[in-house]
Amino acid sequence: MDEKIGNLKGGMENINVTARVLEVGEQKVVQTKNGPRTIREVMVGDDTGRVKLTLWGNQADEVKEGQIIKVENAWTTVFKGQVQLNAGSRSKITESAEESIPEADQVPENSPTDDSPPRRSFRGRGGRRGYGGHSNYGGGYRRKPREGEEGGEEEE
Repeated sequence: MDEKIGNLKGGMENINVTARVLEVGEQKVVQTKNGPRTIREVMVGDDTGRVKLTLWGNQADEVKEGQIIKVENAWTTVFKGQVQLNAGSRSKITESAEESIPEADQVPENSPTDDSPPRRSFRGRGGRRGYGGHSNYGGGYRRKPREGEEGGEEEE
């Protein structure tokens, strides 16, 4: 079953959306941890709102302004409080004959937002680190005592 754009929230996966392509951005190459990837940002909308859809890899060639598309197996992210839709190699984009999608000038201006606190992920960042030697967890740094100090301990 298709999700409505106005109901999208950050962190959703395996989303299916049918929407009209409102704007097609230029293709860009971005650097990722897996090397350079081609992306294209596209604004899509339905009768509940509009959202930025980032097309990754081969998907970047497949859409045209004004076209109605069905996006399958997409996922959402949040950037600066705005929900964004993403379609990558496991996603499928096809032209749709859906007639209930409004014309571009009838698509509401509102975009889905997600004001929930960002999830902190330490994946790929080397894990948590201790700070200033005050932790037994991974810190490893302890400043040398200054002249007149003993072993770096504070005096009361």
